[in-house]
Amino acid sequence: MKPEGLKLINEEGLRVDGRKPDELRPVVMEVGVLKNADGSAYVQQGNTKVIAAVYGPREIHPKHLTLPDRAILRTRYHMVPYSTDERKSPAPTRREIELSKVIREALESVIFVELYPRTTIDVFIEVIQADAGTRTAGIMAASLALADAGIPMRDLVAAVAVGKVDGQLVLDINQLEDEYGEADMPIAMMPSLGKIVLLQLNGVLTEEEFKQALQLAKKGIMKLYEYEQQALRKKYVEIKPEEV
Repeated sequence: MKPEGLKLINEEGLRVDGRKPDELRPVVMEVGVLKNADGSAYVQQGNTKVIAAVYGPREIHPKHLTLPDRAILRTRYHMVPYSTDERKSPAPTRREIELSKVIREALESVIFVELYPRTTIDVFIEVIQADAGTRTAGIMAASLALADAGIPMRDLVAAVAVGKVDGQLVLDINQLEDEYGEADMPIAMMPSLGKIVLLQLNGVLTEEEFKQALQLAKKGIMKLYEYEQQALRKKYVEIKPEEV
């Protein structure tokens, strides 16, 4: 229940953190942040900070788990104990198990798993600071880490959550908006192909609001897609002065 007097959108149409309804939080993306992983990435959206690591394709143990025609994708989404205001138990929660499955299913539609039969690709997503949007930041970090590992994909995945706050649709919700808003709709897609790979809805939207939320999400996703491409170019394309 929203505290009395709390306004998530003020008279000037600005949100609690000063953003306009269609504005993303500040974004930071970097790839190759972990030396010992085959691929890794860091994604920060506002105060939400996520790191992802990819190992593989590699031999799977025990051997009876192998599939003869494709790789097995194993995904773990996990929030570290200090990621929230109150210390979280290090043991996996039902929500973490559910999101691990949701993210795995989204990524399986993007990776060419048929190229690596009898192997496994392991994706670890660690939320090190949570301020809403952890699943969307996590799936982008995983997508960048997979690209950093050189695993062929149909496209990068960009993701964002659209919320309904004080009766108005807003892009890229923060913790207060997530907690006291009327709806939350995380969306992930392959932007260049225009295909949605994840869509969930908590709360209620009318048919018209749903259509508007989808368009708002696509607008944010295209911007986030540019950030992802820039992060990869920074590591793999740009020539540093000392290399000339």
